Amino acid sequence: MSISRRSVRILGVASASAALALGFAGNALACNISEFSAEATCDGANGVIKVTDKDASGTEATVTVFLENNNADVRQVGKAQTVKGSREGVTISFAEAWQPDAKYRVHVTATNGLDKDLGELLTTPSKACATESPTPTPTEASPTPSETASTPAESDTPTPSASESSSTAPATTTDNAPSPAAGSSNLAETGANSNTGMIAGIAGAFVVAGGGAVYYGMRRRGATNGR
Repeated sequence: MSISRRSVRILGVASASAALALGFAGNALACNISEFSAEATCDGANGVIKVTDKDASGTEATVTVFLENNNADVRQVGKAQTVKGSREGVTISFAEAWQPDAKYRVHVTATNGLDKDLGELLTTPSKACATESPTPTPTEASPTPSETASTPAESDTPTPSASESSSTAPATTTDNAPSPAAGSSNLAETGANSNTGMIAGIAGAFVVAGGGAVYYGMRRRGATNGR
């Protein structure tokens, strides 16, 4: 049975359409930027940026994450990582101590020619990861005030007794103490004692006797001269 030209033409158009459709489908299944997603989470007290690839074809792709603050401070986060996605999704993690409300750009390149950023910048949560408080180590119980010694610590220097204090303490004088009499002071200075009055009386008697002897002698001499 012969085939007409029109039938051949129709068959050719259908084949070309099928091939074109399969080409588009192959490109669509190979790898697409819409199959990637990113989020900023916490692993305990450490920040993490996770990128998930849900490419069912398993095309190898390289993911790079950049920190961008007002497009002025651009910094790559760690090293670029390679991932092969799956229908369920394959996730890779980038350790990053991210700050609240920071912005990150995720770039994907694949072997099928894909070279794009995720549609929107990744914005971190407004609350940072909670820091872990240190666990207190057990310590020995401190003694209660009742257990401590109530008496004061003994001093190395002995406390002087009352007799020692009175014997060693210097004598002090007060303004109300009576001053010694003038006579006793003079007697102390000249060395006089209680016999001073008697000696003075004897000396006076000798003076009187001497004066009388002189007077008597002078009268006898005058009487002798008058003869």
